[in-house]
Amino acid sequence: MDFFTNPQFWLGLGQIIWINIILSGDNAVVIALAARGLEPRQQKQAIFWGTAAAVILRVVLTIVAVKLMQLPWLQLIGGILLLWIGVQLLNDGDEEEVEGHSHSGLIPAIRTILVADLVMSLDNVIGVAAAANGNTALLVIGLAIAIPIVIFGSTLMIKVMGRYPIIVTFGAALIGWVGGETMVSDKMIEPMVPHHSVAFYAAAAAGAVLVVVLGKFLQNRKAVSAA
Repeated sequence: MDFFTNPQFWLGLGQIIWINIILSGDNAVVIALAARGLEPRQQKQAIFWGTAAAVILRVVLTIVAVKLMQLPWLQLIGGILLLWIGVQLLNDGDEEEVEGHSHSGLIPAIRTILVADLVMSLDNVIGVAAAANGNTALLVIGLAIAIPIVIFGSTLMIKVMGRYPIIVTFGAALIGWVGGETMVSDKMIEPMVPHHSVAFYAAAAAGAVLVVVLGKFLQNRKAVSAA
């Protein structure tokens, strides 16, 4: 227990809390988007299982993250998956929903959350692992802190999306932004598109625009077909 009196422990804990607050927001948005069209009881189930999936994935990814990051094209494929998920979530509709409920069920919502979490948890894991610097206690605490942040964030986002449907579009754009960032972060592409370069942010912006434009197009086409 001597590490509790170590200033480095508290510095690392502070960094982990900050990382979780910033990066867990992405996961909360995905869960909220996937669960927003469900009945209230199913929303709670989707949030619970979605959060559980995110935490379990982070445990696994913490163990294998370094190896995974060395695999070529992995992040490119993950980024493409995120773009597809963003388009599908937006295509589910916001204003078009009948009485606030879509036709998607609990299992499809959990499946969507699971796939998105698998990709989006990578940056969380890498950030937390770096801040923990090999300290197992900090890693465990970091995972424990992520749980209430994701649950509270998801619940809050669902309420906000219900009151302001435009937030759904912004949420989908955020997923597209992360998807674009993930693609150009691949070890095979990163040398050509360095982090925090103009091209890096251009790719992220392109991902956001692509998701919104394509999602809205499919959404409008579905509305026309229904009419």
